[in-house]
Amino acid sequence: MDNKTEFYALLARQAVSLIENEPNLIANLANVSALLFQSLDDINWAGFYLDDGEELVLGPFQGKTACVRIPYQRGVCGSAFRHKRVERIADVHLFEGHIACDADSRSEIVLPLYRGKKLLGVLDIDSPKKARFDDHDETGLTLLVNELQKHL
Repeated sequence: MDNKTEFYALLARQAVSLIENEPNLIANLANVSALLFQSLDDINWAGFYLDDGEELVLGPFQGKTACVRIPYQRGVCGSAFRHKRVERIADVHLFEGHIACDADSRSEIVLPLYRGKKLLGVLDIDSPKKARFDDHDETGLTLLVNELQKHL
């Protein structure tokens, strides 16, 4: 087992311990975004965008101020939501339709978030470092999101 695998397994357990007895969605997403922001190296934003039926709307996050509304057809978040898949982008400036909420962000990973079978929104994590996220990060964050979804 490599260090990143162990790190993300621990992070997922910490996230569950923060949320398992709290029924409030916003409180849980706030704590998970804080946990991610304080635990991950080389990131400048971690948070959630939630579906309001017309577009994605800013939810709990940690980092600089952010775009409030993201159309389904725009940006990395819109693409992950629309296609219901993880989007891991090494250089956001090369991503067609990228929305530059923070000019310092260079790479991004976005994971769909479900409550039961309903697509609730996305987890979005940005980094000022190009190609910050690798396969291990994607696997580990997918594990974390899967654990989170069991408690939403």
